[in-house]
Amino acid sequence: MITVRPLGRPGDLGWIVQAHGELYAAEHGWDASFEALVARIVADFAAGHDPDRERGWIAELDGRRVGCVLCVADTAHSADTADGPTTARLRILLVHPDARGHGAGTCLVGTCVDFARDAGYRSLMLWTNDILDAARRIYEAAGFVRTASAPHHSFGRDLVGEDWALDL
Repeated sequence: MITVRPLGRPGDLGWIVQAHGELYAAEHGWDASFEALVARIVADFAAGHDPDRERGWIAELDGRRVGCVLCVADTAHSADTADGPTTARLRILLVHPDARGHGAGTCLVGTCVDFARDAGYRSLMLWTNDILDAARRIYEAAGFVRTASAPHHSFGRDLVGEDWALDL
């Protein structure tokens, strides 16, 4: 059974970086620049997130880490109000192959959406790539709508990046 818990146990941050690096290299041939990007995202989160407005979660299956997601303030695409930014960003969703088909991705995205709504954000955005079909299906099922797409060369590959948004 999948359980989702708050990020914060020793080893969680390192696992997120390692799992992303290994999994995306094995499944998509992405180079170490992707792992470096994830490491920067995780380091920024660890160095100074607002726990009332930004959180992370780990999915576990039989006590093992099998997935993760972050919800962070998106100051670049957000109006700044007295309560803070109005837009949140879903970051670094990952589900290990061992947990696929168990609902881990849906649980993680649902937890992130619920938190963003409860934290007072008006919208939730994310960026993904069109080859990540399973993640895109989860986003669409959660109500996200693709708002833009554009080709780019990143992580050693030619890709098509996509922006998705959800009104909360």
